[in-house]
Amino acid sequence: MTQTIVLATHNNHKLQEARFILSPLGFNIIGGNDVHLPDIEETGLTFEDNARLKAIAGFKALKQPVMADDSGLCIEAMDNQPGVFSARFAEKHGGYPAVFDVINETLKDNPNRHAFYVCVIALALSETEVYTFTGYMHGTLAHFASGSGGFGYDPLFIPEGMETTLGHIPADVKNRLSHRFKALKQVYDFLNTHPHLFKDL
Repeated sequence: MTQTIVLATHNNHKLQEARFILSPLGFNIIGGNDVHLPDIEETGLTFEDNARLKAIAGFKALKQPVMADDSGLCIEAMDNQPGVFSARFAEKHGGYPAVFDVINETLKDNPNRHAFYVCVIALALSETEVYTFTGYMHGTLAHFASGSGGFGYDPLFIPEGMETTLGHIPADVKNRLSHRFKALKQVYDFLNTHPHLFKDL
């Protein structure tokens, strides 16, 4: 019997990426829209806090395995902000691309433009049995945003080993580099090596 895992998101891009990576193991991955799961407020102070609380809340509502993620951009010279507040930070400063000017004005001539994306995925198999997986994508911030691809802070972010921003990088290449892909790959490895955890669910 195929085991279903709910991904607590209404973002179709995230859902498709999770299906691409996890479906070969025989898992049926469905999204929040498929089970009418409401958005869950992110009140945690860390990425792991938010991922866990969303996964646990989803499990409490559905009584079946739920995955949830939290992600954001950390800028080293800004004390790793905006971090868990990435979306709210952008909204506070006029959204994208207005927030790019705010970041560059904050950094000014600071030579340290290192930044990294973080994604934490939590998998709740019960209200107390929760596993977390973390992926990173390191890089630097460009002085000027460029490219129309991607979303969020992507037009400002140059991945390590690349010469251009995520705004110019094709989606299939970005997906192989991304923090979310790396976290999902860890989920894949976990599910592949722990199938017994699902036998009684």
